[in-house]
Amino acid sequence: MAGVHAGIKRNPAKEDVSLIVADGPAVAAGVYTQNLVYAAPVALDRARTPADNIRCVAVNSGNANACTGERGLKDAHEMARLASAAVGAAAEQALVMSTGIIGEFLPMSKIAAGIAAASERLGSDEGSFLSAARGLLTTDKGVKVVSGAYDLGGSEIRIAGMAKGAGMIGPRMATMLGVMLTDAGLTPADAQAALRDAVEDSFNCISVEGHMSTNDTVLLLASGAAGDKPLSGDDLTAFRTALREQAIELAKMIPDDGEGATHLMVIDVVGAQTRADAHRIARTIADSALVKTAIHGGDPNWGRIVSAAGYAGVAFDPAGVDLHINDFQLYKAGAPQPFNAADVSASMRNNRDTRIVLSLSEGDARVRFWSSDLTVEYVKFNSDYHT
Repeated sequence: MAGVHAGIKRNPAKEDVSLIVADGPAVAAGVYTQNLVYAAPVALDRARTPADNIRCVAVNSGNANACTGERGLKDAHEMARLASAAVGAAAEQALVMSTGIIGEFLPMSKIAAGIAAASERLGSDEGSFLSAARGLLTTDKGVKVVSGAYDLGGSEIRIAGMAKGAGMIGPRMATMLGVMLTDAGLTPADAQAALRDAVEDSFNCISVEGHMSTNDTVLLLASGAAGDKPLSGDDLTAFRTALREQAIELAKMIPDDGEGATHLMVIDVVGAQTRADAHRIARTIADSALVKTAIHGGDPNWGRIVSAAGYAGVAFDPAGVDLHINDFQLYKAGAPQPFNAADVSASMRNNRDTRIVLSLSEGDARVRFWSSDLTVEYVKFNSDYHT
């Protein structure tokens, strides 16, 4: 891996082109934005995954290559060709990701120079990993990385991941990119299934302001270097669990770093009839401007939360609803409960994490969702920031 500054970003101290390279053909899977308006890199990667022959991923930040028409698609293919050529691979063995300003063409001369420079700095040490991770960032305060080791079938399997995202986050696989890497052996079908399920409980359960990006991409690359055959049976199940755990830890970092955020909202919806119902209610609460501003102000305004659940489009019995904020019960069986507002408010103001638990009486399905509060700083940032 390597990250370099190629001149796409104004700040020369910030990497804006990253290269991730496998020593040999790797299994690759991808999950992408569901936005009908999707970026050229998404179109290219979607057509090439799942696969068993990917050698590299080239990433640029500062320019999203979105809403750029036929020229944008040609530029994405040229970016892939440049990356594959730099590592001695065929053109179709490269994937690409872009993030940044929408509606501007890629500066291909800078992209070419950046890929060439990154290919000469490739390394497998921590510094190279972090440099590549920095190359994904735009408005993030810092890198978002995870790693772990697991004993599966007598071999040590490693998983590492990097991501970016702090605004325009409303994934329904925001602007959000993620790359998960492993030395486990996987078939393309197993890799795709594992990534899809991991994303469902992680990157698809986060939001900053609910705006779905044109570029959302999460890739999984599996080199197979840790074993001589693909995982199966209990080992594959254990890998899927490990991948999900790592993806959740990585995804949580995104709303926690939401633009201007002072609180991370942890929303549990339990007792729903289906997971889809729980997810829809949780997302509706997470994206409510009134809920988000109440959390920012330390206001235990249970009415905003309960009413948001009520307009989520999910049928439930209002008389079976309970609500807790930070372990304080504010609402029970569809009616308000006596509570000390000052104590609840203090618990919200004094902790970055604010936990909301909404309990229904419809079934046993549940979901956990993470979101940011809404602050004056967020409004100022996005009114000044050129997108």
